[in-house]
Amino acid sequence: MWTSKNRGRYDRSKLRYPSDLTDDEWKLVEPLIPAGKPGGDKRTVIMREVMNGLMYILSTGCQWRAIPKDLPPKSTIYDYFDLWTYDGTLDRIHHALYEQCREQAQREASPTAAIIIDSQSVKSAEKGGPTSIRMVTMRAKRSRARSGTFSSIL
Repeated sequence: MWTSKNRGRYDRSKLRYPSDLTDDEWKLVEPLIPAGKPGGDKRTVIMREVMNGLMYILSTGCQWRAIPKDLPPKSTIYDYFDLWTYDGTLDRIHHALYEQCREQAQREASPTAAIIIDSQSVKSAEKGGPTSIRMVTMRAKRSRARSGTFSSIL
């Protein structure tokens, strides 16, 4: 329910962009960002601005080339996005924030039960279970092997 206290908590009108991190949000994220590599030059980019750039992309869905000029260059933001995706930093940030949200809601940090429905489960249910899936797979392998497009390297 919207109360005057809640409205103030979620008010983003004082930020440059609605996607920018508030000071409180930055305090949660900052310790999760890895330090710069030892040796070499010191980091010259402001990590909070990189996060603001990532949040801008995620919240607006804009193209990389449409990032506003007052944020770091698109190449810098993309390079950190790529690095943090590869080294798991984004997953760690997500997991830590997820646990904090659950604890604030007075729930256990990690859920005790989960239901997973993936596209393969839905497909097998529509086709009549694992037996029919096996038959379809076998037919596909046989037909590829007989055609001239399938080859093996020895």
